[in-house]
Amino acid sequence: MLTNSTEYEKAQEELQYLEQWLAQLEREHPLPGMGLTKAGIRKMIARLHDELGEYEGSRQVDAARV
Repeated sequence: MLTNSTEYEKAQEELQYLEQWLAQLEREHPLPGMGLTKAGIRKMIARLHDELGEYEGSRQVDAARV
C-alpha cells in the first residue's frame, strides 16, 4: 500500500511506463504470441490502479476528518 505522496508519484510513473510498454508490445506483436508478457503487464497495471485508488481513497477520508 502506498503511504505517502512520493510513493504515489512513483506508482503513477510506473503505471505510465507499463501502459506505454503494453501499447508498444501490442503494436509490434498484435497476435497472441507475447500473451504471457502482455498478461503480466496488464496484471501489474491493475495492481497499480488498485494501490493508487486505495491511496486516493485514504486521502479523501483524511480530508473529510479535518
